[in-house]
Amino acid sequence: MLRTLKNFLGTHKVKDQLIDRVSYASDAGFYYLVPQAVVQPENDDEIKGLFQISRDYNVPLVFRGGGTSLSGQSITDGILVDLSKFWKKIQIEEDGKSVRVQPGITGSMVNAHLKPYKRKIGPDPSSIGAAMMGGILSNNASGMCCGVVQNSYHTLKYIRFILPDGNSFSTEVESDYLRFETECQGLAATLVLLREEILRNTELFDRIRHKYQTKNTVGYGLNAFIDYQKPLDIFAHLLIGGEGTLAFISEAVLETVPDKPHKSTGLIYFTDIFSACQAIPSLMETGAAMVELMDRASLRSVEDLDGMPAVVKTLPEPAAALLVEFQEDSIQELEDTVALFESRLPEFSLVEAPVFTRDPAIQAFYWKVRKGMFPAVGAVRASGTTVILEDVAFPLHHLGHAIIDIQNLFQKHGYENGIIFGHAKDGNIHFVVTQTFATDHEIKRYERFMDDVVNLVVKKYDGALKAEHGTGRNMAPFVETEWGGEAYHIMKRLKDAVDPLSLLNPGVIINPLKDAHLHNLKRMPSVEQEVDKCIECGFCEPSCPSRQVTASPRRRIVTRRVLENFKADGRMEEYKVLAKQFEYHGLDTCAVDGLCALNCPVNINTGDLVKHLRVDTHAVWQNKTALWTAKNFGTVVKGLQWGLEVAHVAKRIVGERTLEKITKGIPNIPNWTPEIPEPPALRYRNDADPDIVYFPACITRMMGTYPGQKKNMLEIFYAICDQVGIKTKVLDQIGSSCCSQIYSSKGFSDAYAYTANEIVERMWNSSLEGKLPIVIDVTSCEYTIKNMFGVLNPVNQDRYKQLTIWDSIEFLYQDVLPKLQSSNKKGKVVLHPVCSSEKMQSTGMLKKIAETFAEEVIVPLDWGCCGMAGDRGFLFPELTTSATEKEAREVNGHHHVEGHYSSTRTCEMAMTHATGKNYESILYLVAEGLGVA
Repeated sequence: MLRTLKNFLGTHKVKDQLIDRVSYASDAGFYYLVPQAVVQPENDDEIKGLFQISRDYNVPLVFRGGGTSLSGQSITDGILVDLSKFWKKIQIEEDGKSVRVQPGITGSMVNAHLKPYKRKIGPDPSSIGAAMMGGILSNNASGMCCGVVQNSYHTLKYIRFILPDGNSFSTEVESDYLRFETECQGLAATLVLLREEILRNTELFDRIRHKYQTKNTVGYGLNAFIDYQKPLDIFAHLLIGGEGTLAFISEAVLETVPDKPHKSTGLIYFTDIFSACQAIPSLMETGAAMVELMDRASLRSVEDLDGMPAVVKTLPEPAAALLVEFQEDSIQELEDTVALFESRLPEFSLVEAPVFTRDPAIQAFYWKVRKGMFPAVGAVRASGTTVILEDVAFPLHHLGHAIIDIQNLFQKHGYENGIIFGHAKDGNIHFVVTQTFATDHEIKRYERFMDDVVNLVVKKYDGALKAEHGTGRNMAPFVETEWGGEAYHIMKRLKDAVDPLSLLNPGVIINPLKDAHLHNLKRMPSVEQEVDKCIECGFCEPSCPSRQVTASPRRRIVTRRVLENFKADGRMEEYKVLAKQFEYHGLDTCAVDGLCALNCPVNINTGDLVKHLRVDTHAVWQNKTALWTAKNFGTVVKGLQWGLEVAHVAKRIVGERTLEKITKGIPNIPNWTPEIPEPPALRYRNDADPDIVYFPACITRMMGTYPGQKKNMLEIFYAICDQVGIKTKVLDQIGSSCCSQIYSSKGFSDAYAYTANEIVERMWNSSLEGKLPIVIDVTSCEYTIKNMFGVLNPVNQDRYKQLTIWDSIEFLYQDVLPKLQSSNKKGKVVLHPVCSSEKMQSTGMLKKIAETFAEEVIVPLDWGCCGMAGDRGFLFPELTTSATEKEAREVNGHHHVEGHYSSTRTCEMAMTHATGKNYESILYLVAEGLGVA
């Protein structure tokens, strides 16, 4: 089968190494299945071929987008089809009123494209930053705002799909309606027959209509049979919420909804959770767009986050909160709506009067906290335990009583740390428990708990066992319990009609095992402290530069856990193979850029793990060599400058391409690229009575700018300072000075500590003991300096606290812009923010600087880490090639651009190589605007 896959798709689209298979064996849920291969097709014909291979070898086929599924829908022991690489088409239509998407683009990226039109897609799941459209459609995702009106089912306009037999149809093509009935007679006839049975069965008809008036994703969407008449329309809407068990969705057109511009958001604290539930009808009557419930335990999991209101820590034990947002088209409407709600406050049992905010930054923080609630809750679990999130819905008038019943079940089954939060206005709550599955006793405890949950939800309250996360594997045994025998039999006949061999995502929704939810449970052994609290939600993956070339942060962590399981099980041969593969996939090609921490709700920086592991891989002699280079850094810099000069001489003799080939053939030698410039002419200066200390980074001192640029970085920096009247002095002993980044990122701890302490001493002396700000012209170097406190000795820690350190962005924003009298403006410019500016939250400053000197400033929607990571991109160019691909395509789609700018030299080189456009420091844009370039 593997040979057939590789012959058909090409070896580059088939991943079958052990590390690929085990790292894709997990999604965000608590099940684990190791695929036989992971494949990455890029068009409909390849999908059809995969269906054929699945049939020929009788092997299951499962489609996966972002892997954020919580119910085991995107894992398999067969062929796993990864859609995240190629299926990213997006097309705005009807002036934003609709949008055409493929399954491999994230929901947040779709919304980013719609933002200029003041529109968005209806579904708004918490995982929208990582969840892809294939999963959003296949799970009929909803979320915090859309309810049952603006979900995937109700906003679907057209859909194109491929059946397991290879036939493809689109509801956008009129002729496909007849073709579907003639070419798929058996399926079409079954759909008609099932519809007629439902229409004749008044009791079942009424039950279906009732069930979908609230959120429900249990089983197949039987409402399609009563909402539509034509077989193609019925089937198209059965695919929504079909969890990838009926067909492959290759494209969809969704009707969008307004994104109202004016919003007011507040956290409302109630004395107890029952009182919070009693307030929900009033909130809905006054027009609240979002009402999110958080119990005291869930609030406790996030109370220590920077930015959380101080009152959260003081709340009494029974307390709960509602995160509420009002949205309107005008400020006046918004004020009137909030005032109407506030007039009802005396009705409620509150801890304190609520405060509403229209500040976008605070609002964004609140929603980041809420969207990250599940991972945040999971992060406070005991090490070695698994986090289990269930998703149920109750009739709203029963919500308060139902929550108390669930809390009683927590106590009954020993889940003292159970947590409840969710979409309160829809009666949709999520509850989280944690436990290990390491023993039969623990599995039995979970089984008894789930039996009681099912009885509570279905029999006592006639609610939904799954409101929005899909049936998956964990609720498949209970579909018949909720729906009854007649409805379940219809679902089984539907599955049999379209997938008689049951090869398409088998075991999901329809599963003959009555204890299917107790099989293939994920083991979560304790791993390194830096990442142990990860619950494998996948929120980190979209920002990872190596995700398409080797591994993502989640897959690195999954691999570490598998290694621990192999060791515990005595599977040492597999352990050795996996550990060896992890060296390249896990360590060598990690950019340690830290952007994963920005997306992670609990700030896990997998780069910290990689640095830690790199330390362990170094031999004694390597650490000694690194320390020697740190102590003799001036000599090292001179040697590198000499090496660059020699390389440029060689380039002129043998040619660019020959030099590239030569360097690629030498291990551990940076690969030559045409963007590597010759060393610049260095002319330092020290003005009398300086205002700042200038720290030209070692990369600035070693590498000039691109050919044709008249002035190097030092000359540009001095020219700007002269123009606005800033006096400078250069850092003491500049020739041997380094920020320590090279040693930190490579895991040379002794060399890192030595260099960090050395540079703080020099900055202290040069700045007149902290009186002058220090300006370093590379953003990543400043970030390194801003995070070195932990390796400093006590004396230097005290000095460090008194230093003011800026990069070029902060210097221009804080010190240059206020001194401007006038400036010239370019037309359109493109920016590439670097990872460090994102982590230090200075990207906004970068954009404001550019807006001062350009009429139009573009930050690509597909902006991301370039993967250069200091010298990592020189050693592993495949990393930067993959990391920059999408951004480069977007940049090259813009015309009449007059400049491309960033703030870190190596990143500028990477983007120049990727786009063919000359990227340079933001300092050059400012110098051009001042007429001193």
